[in-house]
Amino acid sequence: MPTPPAALVVTDLRVAYAGRAVLDRLELTAQTSQLTAVLGPNGAGKTTLVRCCTGLVAPDAGTVTVLGQRAGDRRTTSRVGLMPQSAGAWSGIRAGELLRYLASLYATPHDVDALVDRLRLGSFVRTPYRRLSGGQQQSVNLAAALVGRPELVFLDEPTAGMDPHARRATWRLLRELRADGVSIVLTTHAMDEAEALADQVFILDRGRVAVQGTVAELTRGGSSLEDVFLSHTSVGAG
Repeated sequence: MPTPPAALVVTDLRVAYAGRAVLDRLELTAQTSQLTAVLGPNGAGKTTLVRCCTGLVAPDAGTVTVLGQRAGDRRTTSRVGLMPQSAGAWSGIRAGELLRYLASLYATPHDVDALVDRLRLGSFVRTPYRRLSGGQQQSVNLAAALVGRPELVFLDEPTAGMDPHARRATWRLLRELRADGVSIVLTTHAMDEAEALADQVFILDRGRVAVQGTVAELTRGGSSLEDVFLSHTSVGAG
């Protein structure tokens, strides 16, 4: 069978804020039906990369191709999911109301009740978003990113603030999504998360890819993924 085209191709991507390069000729490819983990210290450019990939930030140079189209193209809007680090604009709405509203925007969304059950949102589904704990908000954000049945989903530190039960439930769900053919790009500071989930790992430092490979390739020789991270990144990248 022919190899399917990559879900995401980032080429020579450059973004600068106030004259400071945040992304500096960054190159990255995320394969279809795989989970790609993007690691890096604070300020390495992870969130800016996600924003470029979802059309929220226009790069100064370079290209981003998402599902065969330029990032932000309307033809891919309903095919791409995004879980940002924060979603403060949702503060006044109840969690369940938010998910049902988002589901109404798609032709074939996930069943909201099933998604609520799968992510264990039932105990706070009637709670206003602003009153949820950080981990609960993360679970709602994840459900919001997935409710439209995306082919490609960007998750920016999806398990930050989650308790161990919610974190492991999220891992199980991400494995199931990948097995169903969903392509996932995930940023994280958690080395164990990347080790457990990633098909491919990119470690960023100062806006560039410092090293990339599978977990097995990167840790060949007995180093841990954290050792590799520390040896290829700078202190105080932000």
